[in-house]
Amino acid sequence: MTTNLLFPITLKNILYSFGTLLVITLFFITRTSFSPSSFHSPDNNTLRISKSSTGTTQESSSCNKIPPSLADALVHYASSNITPQQSLSEISITKKVLKKKSPCNFLVFGLGYDSLMWATLNHGGRTIFLEEDESWINQIIGKFPSLEAYHVRYKTKLRDADALMASERDREECRRVSTDLRVSECELALKELPEVVYETEWDLIMVDAPTGFNEETPGRMGAIYTAGMFARRRKEVGGKTDVFVHDVDRKVEDEFTMAFLCRDYMMEQEGRLRHFTVPSHRNYIVSGGKFCQ
Repeated sequence: MTTNLLFPITLKNILYSFGTLLVITLFFITRTSFSPSSFHSPDNNTLRISKSSTGTTQESSSCNKIPPSLADALVHYASSNITPQQSLSEISITKKVLKKKSPCNFLVFGLGYDSLMWATLNHGGRTIFLEEDESWINQIIGKFPSLEAYHVRYKTKLRDADALMASERDREECRRVSTDLRVSECELALKELPEVVYETEWDLIMVDAPTGFNEETPGRMGAIYTAGMFARRRKEVGGKTDVFVHDVDRKVEDEFTMAFLCRDYMMEQEGRLRHFTVPSHRNYIVSGGKFCQ
């Protein structure tokens, strides 16, 4: 009887111990497999500190390579003594908006020493540059092949700015947002830009070109008007486009921004840069009797 009694007790203890060990093992396996860290990767810049079984402190860190475009920008601006076209305070206005909206669609009229900076500040988005000087495009793209730039031709002349303002400002065709700019009869509309420019909804537009320093240069009349129409034609009803125009100390830039981007939409001016927030006008065809109310 004694032998028969001890055997069941011993077997029971063994089974109990085995079961306990199995539960503990499963617990640790489950915790390892489904811990929060398995779902959320640690920050690439996180430094992890742990103690080994011998009591010594071990440090480990992980990091990923920064994108080539960011690396190019860092090296370029760290090693270059060429000053961008805009001042730091002017750049900060656009940078502030990009901080909120990027990655986004950013259209820039002009290609220059600051182009790599704009593309980098909009990292992950699409930044397109429109440039009138084809040789300058080849030079810049040869140095920074990651930039997306297109050659465009302008048919206007700065000397015609006053006449264009007088004839087109209150013209119904120039105010009609339902008309595709590529077939618009408005003389200010840029009709031969790359197709991608017309097919993209632009979140930010910078007008810092074409040239406008003498009467034989194209002037920015068409660029300012077209930027405003891209914003007004935005398909998202209630959506807004941030438009920036540089060199507003000049007569054409000053007058055309107020006429076609509207004083009521101006958010701020810093130095020679004006910032407008232009809403979509898709909910009506013609904006009253004048371009700006």
